[in-house]
Amino acid sequence: MTRPPSLTTPLQLHLSEAIAAAGGWMGFDRFMEMALYTPGWGYYANDSRKFGLMPAGVKGGGSDFVTAPELSPRFGQALARQLAQALEATGTHELWEFGAGSGALAQQLLEALPQLERYTIVDLSGSLRQRQHERLQAFAGKVRWLTELPAQMSGVVVGNEVLDAMPVKLLARLGGVWHERGVALHEGSFVHADRQTDLRPPFEVEGPHDYVTEIHPQAEGFIRTLADRLVSGAVFLVDYGFPEHEYYHPQRSMGTLMCHRDHLADTDALADVGSKDITAHVNFTGIALAGQEAGLQVLGYTGQGRFLLNCGLLDGLENASLPERVMLQKLVNEHEMGELFKVIGFVVDSPGTPYGGWQALGFAQGDRTHTL
Repeated sequence: MTRPPSLTTPLQLHLSEAIAAAGGWMGFDRFMEMALYTPGWGYYANDSRKFGLMPAGVKGGGSDFVTAPELSPRFGQALARQLAQALEATGTHELWEFGAGSGALAQQLLEALPQLERYTIVDLSGSLRQRQHERLQAFAGKVRWLTELPAQMSGVVVGNEVLDAMPVKLLARLGGVWHERGVALHEGSFVHADRQTDLRPPFEVEGPHDYVTEIHPQAEGFIRTLADRLVSGAVFLVDYGFPEHEYYHPQRSMGTLMCHRDHLADTDALADVGSKDITAHVNFTGIALAGQEAGLQVLGYTGQGRFLLNCGLLDGLENASLPERVMLQKLVNEHEMGELFKVIGFVVDSPGTPYGGWQALGFAQGDRTHTL
């Protein structure tokens, strides 16, 4: 195969070969999966630093984005109060974290929950698992790592910014006709290419205008698989996104797909593949429905800010330093992470472990389940 002139990295060449083998067109969900998770080369599978407060060029920097646990240990401490309640209410003794990133949240939860019997991390990235091992050495007797779900599991599941990193399908309404947007090669570069499709967004988008959006079969499939394997316990997922009627608003005509590198954002997922994150916002209505249809009961849904305040984020704040207070503001302010990020909770509802109707701490005030 002749090497395309602008595709020079092993990942880019691997992708170009895969597109050619697929007949010259690849669905965007497959492209995104390979860009993020190809062993050794994908963004989450390579050795570059992803998580941190500062971009490259700043002392102590070199990261692409920051997540809530890196902003303040109080994030994990507040979340731990909810998880402790859920462990007790469901009679389970193990935490499961999906996509543990730098290991910061795991460390915070393990420190806040010394009574915890076991902490299981499920992560596909070998390089991130290695960093997690190093960070969590003090808890070696409690922590284990898996790369896939067991046939059955029990406990409380937590995931912070996991759903947004799951591959999405792109749909484009052009001239009133729906297409699936994929990726092809043109003159040595990755380009978008559209094919007519029977796929549709789950919510009808009003208006005749051209419209690009995402659907989330992999994230919803993950929830259904989790529901199938979770014998007893609960689930808490934190991510950025909207309910369905907001996600597919007529004015959101360019979708939510976004890339992150060096603390900057751009919308060109086909450029510099493997060197930046590719992400999409979460349709929380779809996540809730997938859980319910698979046998889970929705515990609640609300903004991150309200959830953390309900869980006592500000307890003991009178002794906090000014920099710490500034970071906490980022977690709860509406114009920062407090409103863009949401939290959804589920509990197993089955004859063997009946839903007891307990009020989850994080949703005690400001629950917005009715908006899903």
